[in-house]
Amino acid sequence: MIRNISTDDLFSAIRAGEIIESYLDDKPCPSVLMLGFIRDHAYHGVLGICDDHLRVITAYMPDDEHWIDTRTRRENK
Repeated sequence: MIRNISTDDLFSAIRAGEIIESYLDDKPCPSVLMLGFIRDHAYHGVLGICDDHLRVITAYMPDDEHWIDTRTRRENK
């Protein structure tokens, strides 16, 4: 369990989540930013979409400093 997110909860959030950003030029695999919910709390997960596997890069709760809402990133100042 990392950041108090269990593997089962993370898998459920990914399965029911939605892609909100795509990073097609990422290496070694293209990746996506997903929005999912765990017990009514929003979580973001960055996933590498490789040819033969899915790689979880990170998962975190979006914060007000970086996000206007769960889907909209604040512009860098």
